[in-house]
Amino acid sequence: MDQSFLVMLSNLLHLHNSLDPTTSLLSDSLSSTTANPSSLLHSSSIAPLLFFTIASVLSYVSSTRPSSSPPNPNAATTTTNNNPNTTTTNNASSDYSVSAFRALSTEHIWSLEAPLRDAHWRSLYGLSYPVFTTVVDKLKPHIALSNLSLPSDYAVAMVLSRLAHGLSAKTLAARYSLDPYLVSKITNMVTRLLATKLYPEFIKIPVGRRRLLETTQSFEELTSLPNMCGAIDTTPVHLRSTHNSNPNLNPYRCRYGYPSLLLQVVSDHKKIFWDVCVKAPGGTDDATHFRDSLLYHRLTSGDVVWDKVISVRGHHVRPYVVGDWCFPLLPFLLTPFSPSGMGTPAQNLFDGMLMKGRSVVVEAIALLKGRWKILQDLNTGVHHAPQTIVACCVLHNLCQIAREPEPELWKEPDESGPPPRVMDSEKSFHYYGEKLRQALADDLHHKLSSR
Repeated sequence: MDQSFLVMLSNLLHLHNSLDPTTSLLSDSLSSTTANPSSLLHSSSIAPLLFFTIASVLSYVSSTRPSSSPPNPNAATTTTNNNPNTTTTNNASSDYSVSAFRALSTEHIWSLEAPLRDAHWRSLYGLSYPVFTTVVDKLKPHIALSNLSLPSDYAVAMVLSRLAHGLSAKTLAARYSLDPYLVSKITNMVTRLLATKLYPEFIKIPVGRRRLLETTQSFEELTSLPNMCGAIDTTPVHLRSTHNSNPNLNPYRCRYGYPSLLLQVVSDHKKIFWDVCVKAPGGTDDATHFRDSLLYHRLTSGDVVWDKVISVRGHHVRPYVVGDWCFPLLPFLLTPFSPSGMGTPAQNLFDGMLMKGRSVVVEAIALLKGRWKILQDLNTGVHHAPQTIVACCVLHNLCQIAREPEPELWKEPDESGPPPRVMDSEKSFHYYGEKLRQALADDLHHKLSSR
C-alpha cells in the first residue's frame, strides 16, 4: 500500500477520535488488521460515516496511482530505438567484447576439430591458435609492465586483427567499443614489442653451421649454384595519406608514384627472412638503401663470418646472397650479368639460375603482404610505420616456421631500373665480385653441359 495513503489514514483516525470520542476505530474489538465497515455505520455520530466515505475515496485513488518507487537497476528494461543501426552496432560490439573473446578462446575454440579451430582463428587473426598463443606467451611479460587495463591476449588479438585485415584505428575502435587513441596506443605498443623483443629470436643471419649448410644445399638443389645462402630484394610499402599533393611527400614517392617506405629483406629457401631493414623513404633506390643498411656494414667490415668456404676454379667462394641488377655487385652479393640476356651462353645460364634463386624472396614478399594486409595500404603514422612493417616480418617468420598455410600472394608490379654505379670505396669489392661471378658461371655451364 502507498505510504502517503497510510499517513492520510492515520490523520483521519486522529480526526475521528476528536470528533466522536465515544467510538474508537482502534478499540480492542477491532484490533485486527482490517476494520469492519459495519461498526462505522452503526455509530451514533456522523463522523464515522464521513470518515468511511473519505477513506474509501482515498483508497481508490491510491490503488489507481502509478507506483513512484525507484526503478530496480537489475530489472530488465525495454527501450524503443528508432535507429536500426544502433542495435547492429551494439550487437557487433558485443561480438568483440572481452567476454566474447574469452568464451571463444577458452570454450568454443576447443569444441572444434584442430583444422577447423585453426582455420577459424586464422580468419580472425591471420595465424592459427597455437601460433597465436606463442606470440601471447612471449609478449605477455612485456605487456604486463605497461599496466594495460585490457587482458594481454585480448590486446594482442585486437592488434593482429588490424594487421591481418588492414583495419584503421577508427574502424577497430568502433568494432571493439574503444577510443581510437587507445587502439593506436595498443597497436604501437604491440608492434614495438614484436619489432624489438621478438626480432632477435626470429630474424637471424644463418651463421650457425647446421642452418647454413641446410640453406646452401637447398639453394643448390634449386639453382645448381653452390654456397648461395639467401636472396635479397626491396618492396615499397604503400603509405595511406589524405594529402597526396603535399610536396613533403615527394621523397616518399616510389617508382610507381605513390608515397611509401622502402622495405629490404633477405630470405632463405623456406621464405623465412633472416634480415629486415626499413630505413629509407620509398623514393630511395635499392643500392642506396642497401649501402645504408646494417647488413651492408656488417658484411663489408667482416663482422659476419661464414665458415663454409668452397673453391670454384681457383677462387675461394664464401656464402653469398643474390639480387637483381639494381643492387651493387660485391663478393657477398651477386647480381645478373645482363638484364636483357645479351651475355654469353654461360652468363645467360648463370643469370637464369640466379633469378630462379631470387624468386624465393619475391614469393616471400608476396606472402608477407598477402598475409598481413595492412602492408598493402599502411594506415599508421609515418613515425610508427617502420616498426609496424618489421612486426609483420616477425609474424611472417613465425607463420613460416610453423608451416602455416600460405594465403593468396600479393602481386607486385614488375621491377625496372638501371644498375647502380660503382662507388670508389667498393671498387676492390666489385672487381673481386666480377671474378667470382664469372667463375661460378663457367663452372655451372661446364657442369650442366657435361650431363
